[in-house]
Amino acid sequence: MDRPVRASAPSLRSFLELPYDELEELNLEAKRQRLNRVKIDKIREQRTKYLTDEKRIKAVTVCFTDLEGRLHMLDYDKKFLLGSADNLTFDGSSIRGFSAQQESDLRLGIDWSAFYWLPSDVFGPGKVIVFGEVLEKDGSPYVADLRGRLKSFTDGLFNKDGTVCNVAHEIEGFLFKGKDAERHYHETGLFEFPSTGGYYHTLPGDALRQFIDRSAEAQRAMGFENEKDHPEVAPSQFEMNFKYADAMVAADEVQLYKLLARQVASQMDMTASFLPKPMAGVNGNGMHTNLSIAKKGVNIFHDKKGKDGLAKVGWDFIGRVLASAPDICLALNASVNSYRRLDPHFEAPNQIKASAIDRGSMVRIPLGNERSARIEVRSVAPDANPYMSVYTILRTGLEGPKGKDEDADKTRFLPDNIYDAIQLFRDSDFSKKLYGESVHAKFAELKHASADRCPRALGARVKTNEVQFHHEITNQWLWNQF
Repeated sequence: MDRPVRASAPSLRSFLELPYDELEELNLEAKRQRLNRVKIDKIREQRTKYLTDEKRIKAVTVCFTDLEGRLHMLDYDKKFLLGSADNLTFDGSSIRGFSAQQESDLRLGIDWSAFYWLPSDVFGPGKVIVFGEVLEKDGSPYVADLRGRLKSFTDGLFNKDGTVCNVAHEIEGFLFKGKDAERHYHETGLFEFPSTGGYYHTLPGDALRQFIDRSAEAQRAMGFENEKDHPEVAPSQFEMNFKYADAMVAADEVQLYKLLARQVASQMDMTASFLPKPMAGVNGNGMHTNLSIAKKGVNIFHDKKGKDGLAKVGWDFIGRVLASAPDICLALNASVNSYRRLDPHFEAPNQIKASAIDRGSMVRIPLGNERSARIEVRSVAPDANPYMSVYTILRTGLEGPKGKDEDADKTRFLPDNIYDAIQLFRDSDFSKKLYGESVHAKFAELKHASADRCPRALGARVKTNEVQFHHEITNQWLWNQF
């Protein structure tokens, strides 16, 4: 006897799920508004109206970055956020490098210009993400929020004479088998490669290629404007490059790039790692930082007749960065593990010099034209706080002390261990001026606390402690296993 056919149960949820092409249009338009510096009041009005009218949005993820560079995310119910956007608070004492326990309350402002629609297959349906600004109780900028520091600096340059700082990052990472491979390293003592093909020998259908494809698709949908995506030299190493942008947009995209990569890898039962040197004997991960300065739309770093196609202002910028390289090394290489990467046997950018061809130089001058002329600071590690690294390089290049003529022909090297870098940082009056004495002292203190949990000599093997107590990996439970 035939059974009656039941109608399918109606869906209980109708949360927002947009195709990738629609996501890309929305995110690119938001990016254009940001790059064109549309007034924030207008953008706030548009975003709040959108959230009010779009019934399929359930939550807004507000994210901020701590002093060491970790991304923190809080999900707010949409209706609550719309009614309380001017009164969002959190406990700063629970964030390493932020408030002391006796003065813990901090506020979160919303940077409505830094608003992104999310791929629902990566983050779940019904969510959008926006960057937050960490504020004091009275609403003033919080000194340890380096994102706010970078924003204030670049806004000041633009308001003064229309100066725009353009930045593009080349961020390398490794793909490892298993979820949370870094947090289990103290138990397993190893990382496993899902692919050993390397630069030119990774097949289109293997795990690394699938991961790169999925991550790059999500990045394009979020308005990154990807340019090329490929495996790197080491086994299971990857790099995904996207278009340069204003310094603030570029720094935000670093945090989103790493978040997307980690999320996609986890969905594939793997781990995307941005440790600078998780495996001995192979190339490490870098975050090469390309910078140029434009005034009224003209790239002032370009001079067709200048040395290596660079104008005097570009060479002056480089000279100041090189002069302060030892002082700022800790800001660009902020972990014990990052000093393994400054190894001359693996194209290490550890020489304090600039070159158009020598990849051992801290600064490289890529081949460019009036649009693309730039400098590339190659010594930056991928675990650096991107707001801190960009702010540091820009302010150093524009305001730092000039180098001494007698140092020009000397072969100098960056520190090869974090203890030397901490000492140079602490002794530097210029670094104190860059960050202010309280933030300068707190950052050095945090780095020393991590270093003291690790063997002083790096040696030839990656040690468990330099992974377990790494600032992007450790949590309260791991931190206490010492």
